[in-house]
Amino acid sequence: MHNNLFYTFNSVLSSRLCDHIISYSKNLESVKGITGQEGQDRDIKLKPLSRKEEKNLSKTRDSSIVWMNDNWIYKEIHPYVEQANKLAGWNFQWDYSESIQFTKYSKGQFYDWHIDSLDEVIKNKDINHDGKNRKLSATCNLSDEKDYGGGELQFCHIKKGKIKIDTLKMGKGSIIVFPSYVWHRVKPITRGNRYSLVVWSLGQPFK
Repeated sequence: MHNNLFYTFNSVLSSRLCDHIISYSKNLESVKGITGQEGQDRDIKLKPLSRKEEKNLSKTRDSSIVWMNDNWIYKEIHPYVEQANKLAGWNFQWDYSESIQFTKYSKGQFYDWHIDSLDEVIKNKDINHDGKNRKLSATCNLSDEKDYGGGELQFCHIKKGKIKIDTLKMGKGSIIVFPSYVWHRVKPITRGNRYSLVVWSLGQPFK
């Protein structure tokens, strides 16, 4: 499926690979998912959230995440980012991707409307990131549709002066690529667990 908002590749990663990534995540440290409001590079173990921040976060996002930096995962995702960027006609300049975010949503968990691009360019100790911003986002569903309820991925945009929402429930191993400035959300999970990967590709800011 393709429109100006997103480009979809249906079930392109094998079920076996998806299960392997889920199993692999269990060997890594899991932390609470936060948003840009709490700090892009914030380590909440070193700098815990205040009560006010916890309250605000509870209205926006509830999930657990694991950070991954494995080349074998990038090699699976990047070809689809490149294809979508070309086939959708975006042709955005990008250089490489941030750490991969593995996300687990359990019953009642969600991520409300947000965009992935940042208000300001990335400024941190890693000189390779300095001055760049998120330009393309890719999310991969690792779960079988029968294993969870809810958790639909939605995109919001304006069409002919009216707000339009596209709702997608991706099959296992499906990848969706979209510009990082597009509004989207994950609806609350009603049963089971939903596992996914998110990869943000960085480049020079739009001019």
